[in-house]
Amino acid sequence: MVEEMNNEMTDFRSLSVGDLVKGTVAKVEDKQAYVNVGYKMDGVLPISELSSLHVEKVGDVLQEGEEYEFKVTKLTEDELVLSKKAVVAEKAWEEMERRLESGEIFEAEVADVVKGGLVVDVGVRGFIPASLVERHYVEDFSDYKGRTLRLKAVEMDRERNKLILSQRAVLDEEASERKKDTLEQIKEGDVIAGTVQRLTDFGAFVDVGGVDGLVHISQMAHQHVEKPSDVVSEGDQVNVKVLSVDPDNERISLSIKDTLPGPWESIANEIKQDDVIEGTVKRLVSFGAFIEVAPGVEGLVHISQIANRHIATPGEVLTEGDTVQAKVLDVNVGEKRISLSIRVLDEDKQEKEESARKQEYKKEDDGGFSLGDMIGDQLKKYKN
Repeated sequence: MVEEMNNEMTDFRSLSVGDLVKGTVAKVEDKQAYVNVGYKMDGVLPISELSSLHVEKVGDVLQEGEEYEFKVTKLTEDELVLSKKAVVAEKAWEEMERRLESGEIFEAEVADVVKGGLVVDVGVRGFIPASLVERHYVEDFSDYKGRTLRLKAVEMDRERNKLILSQRAVLDEEASERKKDTLEQIKEGDVIAGTVQRLTDFGAFVDVGGVDGLVHISQMAHQHVEKPSDVVSEGDQVNVKVLSVDPDNERISLSIKDTLPGPWESIANEIKQDDVIEGTVKRLVSFGAFIEVAPGVEGLVHISQIANRHIATPGEVLTEGDTVQAKVLDVNVGEKRISLSIRVLDEDKQEKEESARKQEYKKEDDGGFSLGDMIGDQLKKYKN
């Protein structure tokens, strides 16, 4: 018996701090566990040596009967202290160093949301700063806990136990690949779908597959556009035509206007000869006035068709901005020409008024007494 104990102590003394030993969890308490490593005295595993992340109770991580490899962190004649996280960390640091050098992408689950970012357990504590989580700003990270992210190691300092990870690096790399593919694939003249990303004073940037192309304000609609927000909003899905591609400078010029029916095509079945339409006086010229009768469509009222009297200039009767009614004399969609007349409407109105007056006179004649009738009646009286 004494010899057995001496042999056991000899083996026990052969252990040193830093050694790795295999053991079985013999007993689990709230803040520590006891591990059988083959000696009469069990090793103690404090809760702080369980994981690189915070653990509330040992039972949340360990169960009795489980086997693991442990590292000896303290050794005296009456005490053996072990660490589980040191073994995991040793391998994890080596793996992270390899991943940092290779740029490998790996997955990890978000263990906690802390001030300034997210924490993951990759064998050691990995930190993802808020700015390295997404390509866009995130207001609240509370729903990220439990998510699995694709990450890259971007910085590590083993001595300071510092490991910085990034999901944004993965997303940026993928976006760069998509942009490259898009610039190689799309060609001038292509009509493609895109998403409006942001608006500026001079136009709208539209994402067409990882590349933001510019729709200049002049290419947003057939009619004049005061500001881009009058036509589109951020997030809108739009069809655009590719005007030009510059792969070297990653620039794409786009047009929404060229995907839309032209204003003249739109009014082809809406405005016909003899129609009376309303429009706005847009321009006065020496030979007449141009009237906007639909967005992007102007008709001409020749000076001879402005008034039913002679005028020297259109400005004698009309002012830019006036709303007027005119009769359509002729429509030629192919030549984008509409001839209008204000005078004809005035003449039609006068004719109707004259006709109405004649009708009124006729009614009075039919229902009254003539002068001959009155004289005849008087003569009859004298004869009698």
